[in-house]
Amino acid sequence: MPGPPQSQPNMQQLMKQAQKMQQQLAQAQEQLAATEVSGTAGGGLVTATVTGSGEVLAVKIDPKAVDPDDVESLEDLVVAAIRDAASNAQELQQTTMGPLAGGLGGLGLPGM
Repeated sequence: MPGPPQSQPNMQQLMKQAQKMQQQLAQAQEQLAATEVSGTAGGGLVTATVTGSGEVLAVKIDPKAVDPDDVESLEDLVVAAIRDAASNAQELQQTTMGPLAGGLGGLGLPGM
């Protein structure tokens, strides 16, 4: 004798839920692209600004950081500031997108 029927997710309901999540994901991506995040190095001598999606917008260098005899240190500070800003952008992405990515498993779809 077969067991009780297994409850199958309503396909139309799943599609609506997936569509809603897709819209939320697109909104979150737009929000990230419009949000600016900064990172610094050298105690604030160099500041890099990126979007939440990681696009570099600006690099500000304090004149005190400029030493014609030591360009390499300035280059290192610029790289460090950009990395710091990128790290801050990644944290923002996880905060913004995390709840949406976690919701994909709730669709009942295999592999999500």
